[in-house]
Amino acid sequence: MAEEARFTHFTAGGEAHMVQVGTKAESQREAVAEGSITMSSQAFSLVQAGSMGKGDVLGVARIAGIMAAKRVDQLIPLCHPLAITHAGVDFTLQEKEHRIVIRAVVGTTGRTGVEMEALTAVAVTALTIYDMCKAVDKAMTISNIRLVRKSGGKSGLFVHPAKEEEGHDK
Repeated sequence: MAEEARFTHFTAGGEAHMVQVGTKAESQREAVAEGSITMSSQAFSLVQAGSMGKGDVLGVARIAGIMAAKRVDQLIPLCHPLAITHAGVDFTLQEKEHRIVIRAVVGTTGRTGVEMEALTAVAVTALTIYDMCKAVDKAMTISNIRLVRKSGGKSGLFVHPAKEEEGHDK
């Protein structure tokens, strides 16, 4: 019989707690997350040209995302502090849709995964883009933030079903 799914951040009595990871084996772990921000054609053109009034929007947003990945334990109450071995943020500009797709990859060698670090990197990157572009377009939409892939640990490989179907599981 399969093990029953349950939330790990609650005791049997329902109290919130930090998960005990001290007895877990260390392994190489990596997580990939994606999300997007859609904006007006004017804002998109300014970002693409690097001529937004506040400077290099994507360069600043990339650094913000990496910094956020390193501080997740300070933002989300029950996350463990992790020694991240790498963190990166990349962009795909979709001109027709005026959309910027954000992809974060975070890795560690440790006892717990880096899914929250990758997801937070994407969210903060998108929020930074919003902040830097809001003078031109306040109607931007941040969407589709999700875990695309994770590897390592007891549960092994996870690939988001939608990404697997699209063939983007790299």
